[in-house]
Amino acid sequence: MGKRRSFAGDRLLTVGEVAATMRVSNMTVYRLIKSGQLPAIRVGKNYRIRESDVNGYLSDRSVRVEGEGS
Repeated sequence: MGKRRSFAGDRLLTVGEVAATMRVSNMTVYRLIKSGQLPAIRVGKNYRIRESDVNGYLSDRSVRVEGEGS
């Protein structure tokens, strides 16, 4: 099942909350979960996603635009 991580101090977000944060549809979040790109915990028929996993997913995909800034 992969490595276990502590939930202490880490908020569990709903698919809707993650979709709103990322400004995408719920279906996009479900696709990310199904493809394994975004780790999720199954609670009954619903998923919960750790806030730190959302932050990690977004930071892994952030890009620096060359020539911007300095």
